[in-house]
This record gives sequence, C-alpha cells and structure tokens, in this order.
Amino acid sequence: MSKSRAGVPPARAAACGSWLALAAMMMFAAPALSQEDRSKARPSAEGISAERLQRVDAFIDAAIDKGQYLGAVTLIARHGKIVSWKAHGKRQIDAPDALDPNAIFRIYSMTKPIASVAALMLMEQGKFQLDDPVSKYLPEFAEVRVFTGGTADAPELRESKRPLTVRHLLIHAAGFTSGETTPPAVLDLIERAELNRAPDLQSYARALSKVPLAADPGARFSYDGVNTNVLCRLVEVWSGQRFDRFLQERVLAPLRMKDTGFTVPVEQRHRIVQMTSSDATGQLIPARSYEGVEAGVTLNPYPSGAGGLYSTAADYLRFAQMLLNGGELEGVSLLSSKTVALMMTNQLGTLEPPQLEFRPGEGFGLGGFVGVDSARRGRLGSVGDFGWSGAASTYFTVDRREGLIAMLMMQHLPEDSPKAPPRISGQFFNLVYQSLVQ
Repeated sequence: MSKSRAGVPPARAAACGSWLALAAMMMFAAPALSQEDRSKARPSAEGISAERLQRVDAFIDAAIDKGQYLGAVTLIARHGKIVSWKAHGKRQIDAPDALDPNAIFRIYSMTKPIASVAALMLMEQGKFQLDDPVSKYLPEFAEVRVFTGGTADAPELRESKRPLTVRHLLIHAAGFTSGETTPPAVLDLIERAELNRAPDLQSYARALSKVPLAADPGARFSYDGVNTNVLCRLVEVWSGQRFDRFLQERVLAPLRMKDTGFTVPVEQRHRIVQMTSSDATGQLIPARSYEGVEAGVTLNPYPSGAGGLYSTAADYLRFAQMLLNGGELEGVSLLSSKTVALMMTNQLGTLEPPQLEFRPGEGFGLGGFVGVDSARRGRLGSVGDFGWSGAASTYFTVDRREGLIAMLMMQHLPEDSPKAPPRISGQFFNLVYQSLVQ
C-alpha cells in the first residue's frame, strides 16, 4: 500500500464547508451504541462457546501486557447479536485511562468498502455500469498512456490496450501503479503530481490523469488508494454532490453511524486513540508521523474515500451488519442482495489474463477481500467471507455463511523492523472462528 497516496501519514487539510462542520457536530453527538445498549446475548445462544471465546480476550491482553500494542477494541457479533464487545489496554501511552469500547479510531483503508457501497448505490440507480469507460464521465482519462521506458523527465509511452473502466477502479486493476514491479520513473511522476495537496477530488483526478500508467488497465491487481479516490470523484459526477456530503446523507446518516466522519468535533477528540509505532528496539512509542498533527482533523485536503474516515467499532458494526443482511439494516435499504452478492464475489477472474488470488487463499471483490481457498489461506474462515483492513491495524470480516462479524480495532503503524511486534490479526480471526461450535 502506498502511504502517501492512501492518506497515511496525515496532513492538515483545508477547511471543509460550513455544512460539513455542522454535520460533524451532529454526527458525533452521541455513540451509535451506548454501553447500556450492548447486547446481552449469551454466546451459547448464538452457537459460540463462551469458554473458547475467552481465548480471544486472553490473546489480546497478552499482546498488550508484553508492550506490543497500546490497546484494542474487539467486537464479535453473530446472527445480528453482539456476543462480545471489549476494550483492552489504554488510550494513551502516558496516561492511565483505560480504553473505552466507544473509542474513536482512524480506520484508513476500511473507508474503501464504504466508498465502494456509495458507488454501487449509484449503479443501482442506473448512473453507470461496471464496465463503462471512466472517460465517459471523466474526459481527462480518455487518452491514458502506459509507461514503457525512459525516465521521469523523458518517459516513453504507448496507448493502453483497453480502456480504463469503473470495475478496474473497484478491483484495483486500473494500472496506476503495479506493486513492487512499478518502474521508479512512474513512482517519481506520481509523487511529482502532489496528489495529497489537491484541494478537492476534481483536482486530484485531473492531476492523476496526466501521470502514465504502470500497466494496462485490467492486466493485474495492484492495490493503491488512487483507484478509490478516482472512484469517489465519479460518485461526485454521478450524484452531483461532493463525495463527503453524499456519504453523509446517503450512507452514514441512514445507517445511524453517528461517530463516523472525515473530522471529529473538538469536544469529542478526547475519545480518539493515540497512534503508536515501535522504535528500533521494539519499544512502543508515539508514532513520529503524528508529531504536531492534531487528532481529529481531516487527513487530506480532499475527502478521501481511500482512507479518510474516523469511526468506532460500534459504528462499523452497523455498516458490516448491513452487508451481512444483504444490503439492509433496521428498515434502511442501501443495496439489493444481488449487489451485495456481486460485491462479495471474487472479481480477479475478469483480468487479462485471469488472476485467481491477490494473496494466497484470497481474491478481491468490489472493495474488499473475498475468501476463495481456506487451505491456501492458512487461517480459519469461510469461502466467500469478505472484509478489509486499515493501515493503522484495524480489521473486519463479514461471513455470511456463518452469520458472523468480527472486528479488531487498534491504532498502530507497523514498522518493517526485526524488533517490530508481530501482526496479530491472523491469530485473532483464528480464535474467533475456533469459538464457533454450531
């Protein structure tokens, strides 16, 4: 994942419109699920062993006690009922306050599935089809070129073999970058475009359209936030609204995700979890990239659907439950069940040549991973489960076969260091699934 293009580390952003400030005050007025409203469902009533479920808590507590992580919120729900919602550890390194279950997290790339739902809602309204060329709505992408050699100052280019489509954006196959094989000259050119300084998504898309592709559209999966940000610009064109306003009015407000937004009101910022990292010895420290950056401000000047949202476990549960329900929650219908099924179907077979996985045992749907082979994956789960993660160690999965939702929310930027703490999401999901007895 490219941190600079996906919105990590954050930068101070230009002020949003007055309507957004008012919306933010209303959104964060109260938690979506108060502690009093927590489900009292017994795990055994939902086919989960309470004894086995304790292994989840013990594992998370052990990681925190070892000093690997500061704190975590875990939330597990089955058949529409919360069976476990726990806060572990602290909110700040140098403060004794225990972490609250309603703590606010920067969810970064867990914004992407929400942005994808926003786009698919407009598909259901007939605004576009998946394989429409992007240039039909954004003419600046009509003549995309592919880098074949040369330097950033004198690139050699050719015409792309096929048009860039909306589907390519949703499945991260647009060719903007090509993972570890991306030519350094292309990386240099995309950095020169200064996308993170774009004041809005329109400017972002126009700047990006001038950068050559690293690969042909539809040729390979290459995860990068630029795909989603262009998709969000399309949402603006299709809807006639700023992306953040559309998201608030059509997704967040209907789902009553009151603690989710691109900013956090000043009076609620005490709920934001401190961002941590590790030094060369493995010691837990405040993340250096956050020095001097006020928690709660927008992470980019533009509303980034690639990674710009703050949220809570309780709020994200409402979004995940809507997906598990087939697009509906408490009488509010965002998507049809057929669209959700398509979203959770591996799309990589549409690439040329077809690709079965982007990592062992996992394909990619319209905005998140899709389990395709449990044996190759090497962790417990189901074929067809869906989810994604965020750069600061937030994770979720929706398993429609098991009626299961599981979330692990932390605020830690992993370091590529021999002393860095191990990633714990795999063990977390294993422990959740081993608790299922029916």
